[in-house]
Amino acid sequence: MATLLRKIGLIRLHNRDTEDPKHHHNHRGGGGGQQSASLRGKGGAKSGGHKPQQQHPAGGAGDTSPGPGKGKGKRAAELAQRDKPPQPAAGAASGGGPRERAAGARAGPGPAAAAAAAAAAAAGGSLVPAARQQHCTQVRSRRLMKELQDIARLSDRFISVELVDESLFDWNVKLHQVDKDSVLWQDMKETNTEFILLNLTFPDNFPFSPPFMRVLSPRLENGYVLDGGAICMELLTPRGWSSAYTVEAVMRQFAASLVKGQGRICRKAGKSKKSFSRKEAEATFKSLVKTHEKYGWVTPPVSDG
Repeated sequence: MATLLRKIGLIRLHNRDTEDPKHHHNHRGGGGGQQSASLRGKGGAKSGGHKPQQQHPAGGAGDTSPGPGKGKGKRAAELAQRDKPPQPAAGAASGGGPRERAAGARAGPGPAAAAAAAAAAAAGGSLVPAARQQHCTQVRSRRLMKELQDIARLSDRFISVELVDESLFDWNVKLHQVDKDSVLWQDMKETNTEFILLNLTFPDNFPFSPPFMRVLSPRLENGYVLDGGAICMELLTPRGWSSAYTVEAVMRQFAASLVKGQGRICRKAGKSKKSFSRKEAEATFKSLVKTHEKYGWVTPPVSDG
């Protein structure tokens, strides 16, 4: 309490001194200056006071007022900051939030990303067919090599094979035997025909697709042999083919169909010397396949063999 009264007395004394004209006179004249200064100091401590500003030389570290040079530099910095292009936020650089990512997805990839995706798709698209084709070639080669070995081991010399231009996928097959009770066999004996020559070409996806087979010589009539040497057999079509069929089995079926269809060697003057044409055979085969797909294949009775 004594301390509080003492402070109140000092404040009143300070107010009286500041309001007294003599105080101002003494302060300007220098008499009683120390007492006024001390009173102002104590009063300033109570009321928060006001520290005199510390003076710094121009351009010093503590100078807060911009000088001529500093004002220009600050203005230039503001202009440079204003003209600087906006930088993406950290969220945008890392993918942003869900809304930002959704907006980017709607906008679509940029030109560079689209070009990279197209290049990757093109590379992938070219690699997959190449690998598939290589696999099909290996399967076809293994199957045909086994077929050749099995035909070479035949004891009855029913057929023999020669590769066309040493190609494993293009065969000339010689049919040496048909039913000896047939008229075709008699024709072969009378014309000194040792064999019926056929050509077989195997597609890329053999044995899952049938070979294309046609007669080369001699020129035959009937026996399901058509123009160009095309052969009318359902098992030679994609619909009637099975990968379990071997070349030997196909040739035995062909020999049976020749006899069943009353096949004969053509002896007509002028026509017998005309060779079969592959182009004509392919066109004829396509035509007969379309016809049979529309009207069906006629299956002969079991009694006919």
